[in-house]
Formats: sequence, structure tokens, C-alpha cells
Amino acid sequence: MRQNQCDSPGARGDPTVRREPAARRPPPAARRPPPAARRRRCHLKPAWKAAYTGSMWLEALLTAALAAAVYWFLSRDKEESLPLGDGWWGPGTKPPGREDELVRPFTVETSEEEINDLHQRLDRARLTPPLEDSRFHYGFNSSYLRKVLSYWRNGFDWRKQVEILNRYPHFKTKIEGLDIHFIHVKPPQLPAGRSPKPLLMVHGWPGSFYEFYKIIPLLTDPKNHGLSDEHVFEVICPSIPGYGFSEASSKKGFNTVAAARIFYKLMLRLGFQEFYIQGGDWGSLICTNMAQIAPSHVKGLHLNMAFITRNANVLVLLLGRRLRSLLGFTARDEELMFPFKEKVLYYTLRESGYMHLQATKPDSVGCALNDSPAGLAAYILEKFSTWTKEEFQDLEDGGLERKYSLDDLLTNIMIYWTTGTITSSQRFYKENLGQGINVQKHEWMKVYVPTGFAAFPCELLHMPEPWVRAKYPRLVSYSYMPRGGHFAAFEEPELLARDLHSFVAKLERQ
Repeated sequence: MRQNQCDSPGARGDPTVRREPAARRPPPAARRPPPAARRRRCHLKPAWKAAYTGSMWLEALLTAALAAAVYWFLSRDKEESLPLGDGWWGPGTKPPGREDELVRPFTVETSEEEINDLHQRLDRARLTPPLEDSRFHYGFNSSYLRKVLSYWRNGFDWRKQVEILNRYPHFKTKIEGLDIHFIHVKPPQLPAGRSPKPLLMVHGWPGSFYEFYKIIPLLTDPKNHGLSDEHVFEVICPSIPGYGFSEASSKKGFNTVAAARIFYKLMLRLGFQEFYIQGGDWGSLICTNMAQIAPSHVKGLHLNMAFITRNANVLVLLLGRRLRSLLGFTARDEELMFPFKEKVLYYTLRESGYMHLQATKPDSVGCALNDSPAGLAAYILEKFSTWTKEEFQDLEDGGLERKYSLDDLLTNIMIYWTTGTITSSQRFYKENLGQGINVQKHEWMKVYVPTGFAAFPCELLHMPEPWVRAKYPRLVSYSYMPRGGHFAAFEEPELLARDLHSFVAKLERQ
């Protein structure tokens, strides 16, 4: 028998309900309301419940809406900039008075003593034989290294390379206590009525300003190198402090923001109020920080690598192949990122050991590399192998001479060797990563300067357009490059130059 919804459990003999003794209970007629009243109560109570439930839902919705509004207000993107700040990175305390702002010419030099010392160390190199069929799977193959060292000792002409380095004008100037080195290359000729566009290009590790020597003519003299002269550039390539001919910081804490501030001051010192900037590796982060510090002075930002951790999470990567269209990934993105384990997880683990070492104890390995040219060559050239193309690890020579000449590779190494800057260059990892990831303000800030991005297929980690746009909302161009890896300007100067020209053309038309 169906129970009346208005009846209490006790009325049906529910043993869990305590019943009063019969003597104390009123007569049944007194206890039960009239049938009409019972009907009214049965109909009114559900209506009251519905009104009460409706008000609860309304209150919940209003609370949720208020919470969402507060969250949006607190977390919405703001076009904020990093404070300019100031610093002193030279030895001791900052001296009183104004810093010397003189820009001085500089010439790369060498000596017989320097070359003799190098040759003696190369003659004493002690190598461990490689495992059979190990190729580059265990790092730099020592059998091929022996060939490289032999050429370095007997065939490489450092004096000739010094002349090549001096083909472009070099300068130094003091900024925040450090002697900052840079090359400044102006166009040999300009179309009538045109003025060059100032462009700052910043290298990374284990590269140097020399990475840009082949791309500079394509930017400063494009017409004579098969490119459009719609836009002609005036190129400035500094050495990051602690790299090559730029003085290293004497104090802890010198990171990409400090380098960005110094390079921004450099551009102002050279008389540029508006300029373009371009970078890869650490250069991409330094240029990003410059855009965050002085967005009104940076006309455009062009990158061939991006440090983005805010949107690139493992769950997205794991689901990306199944939810490609929903996440905005293209078929090319899928090709470059999946299968996830092989192309992202395993590859990152295999190639990032150096980063952990340099972000924790850079001075330990630095002692060995600064003392041994053979060790320095193996440590640096191994990156120019696998970071150029992953499949090069399957070759006995690491594929190095398929993309570069030994003269170019050894010139880059000599910049580290002759200046003794391998340790200070590695400390840059400690200063930027030693405190953790996503702990600095600039890592969470978006960049509202117009941006162009060149996605080279063999870069260490591919960044799809939605991820890049999330960090750089004013993304003017995003290009899938047909070939090339981490050292884009060094390996594929024409491809990078064309994309840079295209980006500036789009931006200038806007």
C-alpha cells in the first residue's frame, strides 16, 4: 500500500518512532485534522519546498557568479611591464659618480703564447676509447673527437679566424659595472629615402655572437644576397655578460632580466629609441624580458624558441593527439610532438642532463672544461650534433660536418677557450633556474609587443601556435620552418632571415 506523503512514519507503525502511551494520547479524532485541512497541507507544503529550493539555487548561482567575477578580476591579464630597476655587477661596491658611458672600439686579438699553450694541451689530450658501435649514443664519440682535435692542432688557423671575426666592427662599453662587448654592423648601402631598422640579435648557450655572422649580410645588404630590400637592418649583436668578450658578473643573481636591462640600456646609449629584437635559446628569454621591461621601445619581437610553461602541461600533451582540433593543434604539431613519450618525454630526459648540472653545480664541471680544450670541444660540439638533428646521434661523426664546417665550430669554441668563460656562461643556468620554474614574475607575464615566431622542426621542444599566442597575444606571424634545429641563425641563416623580413613587413603594413 502506498504511503501518503503527508503521513509521518510513526503513523504507519514505524518501530523506530517512539509512541506515547495510549492513556496520554488524545482521541484519534482530536489527533487527526479534518480531511480538507489534510489535503490543503499536503498541497501547500510541496509549494513551500519548491520556493525554498528555488531560492537556494538562486543564491548558489549568485554566489558562483560573484566568485567567478572576483576570480576574473584578480586573474585577468593586465598589460603590465617589468620594473626597469638598476644593478651593479662589477667587483666590490659601486663607485660614486656617474658611470663612464663611452663606447670604445675593440679588436679581437691573439698571440703566439696563446696558440702554443693550446697546442701543448691538445698534444697531451687523454681520450677514452668508445664502446663498439656506440656512435653518439653515449655522448661525443672519442674516435671522431680524435679527428677534430687533430684538425684543431694541425689544420685550424686561429689567426685567419681572428681576421674573419674582425670583419665586423667590435665595441665595448661599461653598463652596470660590466664591460659589454658587441658588434655593430650598418648597411653598406641604402635605397634612396630609406633608413635602416635597428635590430638587436641575442645568442644563447653554447653559442656566441659568431652565430650571426652568416645572417648579418642577409639583413644589412639583402638585395645583394637574393632577398627583398623593402626592409634593411642595422644589426647589433652583443655578447651576454659572462660569455666571450663580455665581462662576467662578480656577484650572484645575474639573470636574464638583468641582461635584458643592460641590453636595453645599450640600445639607448647607441641612440635607438625604437628597435626590433630577435633571439633563440637564452636570447629568446632575454629579448622577451626586454619586451616586458620596455614595450614602448620594442617595435617587434622575433623568436625561434620560446620558454612557455604556463600552458604546456603533461595532461594536454597526453590528450593532445585525441583532442587535436579542440586544443588548436595542427597536423604538423601532431607530427612534431607525438608519440609523446618518444618525442617529448624521452628526448627531454636524454638531452637535459647538462641543464640540471649547470643549474645546480656549474663551477664543478667548469673547472674541468676550462682546463681541457679536448673536454671543452666534446662538451660543446655534442650539443651542435643532437640539437641540430636528433637522428645525428646514430652517426659515427654526429653529423656535425653535414651542417657546419669545422672552422666555424672551432671558432665558436675558441671564443670560450681564449676568454676562459665556459664556467661563467654555465652559471647563467644557476641564476635563472636555481630557484625553480615559474617562481619569477616575468615567467607568468604575457608579452604585448608584436611578435613573430619561427618554429624550426628540430628544436628541442616544439611550441604549437596556441601555446605561443597564450604568452604572446599579439602574435603577428607563426611559421613552420621546413628544416633546421636549435642553432637557427648558424645552421639556416637564409630561412631565418626570410622569416624575419616577412615578420617586419607584416608589422610595418599594419
